[in-house]
Amino acid sequence: MRQHKEITRRTIDEFKTQLLDWAQQFEDIVWLDSNNYSQPHSSYDSILAVDAFTSIETDAFEGFKKLNEYQSITEDWIFGYLSYDLKNDIEPLKSQNFDGLHFPDLCFFQPKKLFFFKDNKITIKYLNFVADEIDDDLRTIESMSVQNNSSSKNRITIEPRISKKAYLNKVNKMLSHIHRGDIYEANFCQEFYANANLNPLETYLKLNAIAQTPFATFFKKGDHYLLSSSPERYLKKLRLEITSQPIKGTSKRSQHLGEDAALITALESDQKERSENIMIVDLVRNDLSKIAQKGTVKVTELCQVHSFKQVHHMISTVQATALPAVSPVDIISATFPMGSMTGAPKISAMNIIESLEETKRGLYSGAVGYFTPEGDFDFNVVIRSILYNASKSYISFSVGSAITSKSIPEKEYDECLVKAKAMRSVLEN
Repeated sequence: MRQHKEITRRTIDEFKTQLLDWAQQFEDIVWLDSNNYSQPHSSYDSILAVDAFTSIETDAFEGFKKLNEYQSITEDWIFGYLSYDLKNDIEPLKSQNFDGLHFPDLCFFQPKKLFFFKDNKITIKYLNFVADEIDDDLRTIESMSVQNNSSSKNRITIEPRISKKAYLNKVNKMLSHIHRGDIYEANFCQEFYANANLNPLETYLKLNAIAQTPFATFFKKGDHYLLSSSPERYLKKLRLEITSQPIKGTSKRSQHLGEDAALITALESDQKERSENIMIVDLVRNDLSKIAQKGTVKVTELCQVHSFKQVHHMISTVQATALPAVSPVDIISATFPMGSMTGAPKISAMNIIESLEETKRGLYSGAVGYFTPEGDFDFNVVIRSILYNASKSYISFSVGSAITSKSIPEKEYDECLVKAKAMRSVLEN
């Protein structure tokens, strides 16, 4: 039984920083922040879950079956992630590329302590409540000093896993597959990495300040960290209503209003970007139809440009009504991995991705989120993210783009650099 407490604050930014600093004592942390994004992307403005009461950690083999059992038995809030390599549990696929991070394929935990932020109200829910524990923790949190570390420098040297020449060659091989008809779109990614030590919380706060995206995440599991400025939702379930919001189509931003408006107009009218987006929308519609009531799969937003601090993105929204008998985890497994990070046809694209990429994706292009006690859920897409294995002093971020028949390899490389800008900035400066 969870105990509740509600408090109201006029300003909560300082409290959020204090709360995240306090949370570092725990082995398990999930922080999800919508950054007060102007659209109703999330049921909450922010959520913090800490201190595992129970947990599950596994490789891909029967990963969804194990998660289904855990979620069904727990019937409580659970938070965690699904790595991209759970594809191997769904289809006869493999992940054999280099892995410098060594994250488990699936990890979830039932938190003892939860903090929900909504409209300047904070709802606190503790499991196995002890008298005065919430008030004692609040006093500790509010006593935390907020350090201004904005001037401190990481100065980490980032290296590409593959050279620009090798990247261009691989994109041309991907285009050969497209011209042969093996696939008609695939998301091709490359890794940037460093062997160095990192202050995870400080780096996350800097990254979030730069990007301020609606699906930002700080994740910790022991010595494994995810610092994410994701702008993309993978999948949300609210009762029987399912929502997916794939991103395909990216443009840089300009500080000059006129030039920035022109970049939006150019992205809106770019036929190559629109065709990328529409192909993935069709894939998402097909995935959702596996678990949806007949006739309920609808595209409610098509190729709309949304502006973020670093980039403009073309986003579509696909919604459906799920069959009542389908479990929450089965809804996810029917649509995983997300179409925006794979391609079409999906299985062929994933096979070709594995053959051309040189790094195991792991948590990158997977998803982080939560299940509620009622079986609802909300998950982001892990992009624009720094991954860190503290015990191995290994730092990694990956970026990618959709390759179609209209792709020009040099432009795809430039798009990757635009997407890498925020992560590179906080690591190198």
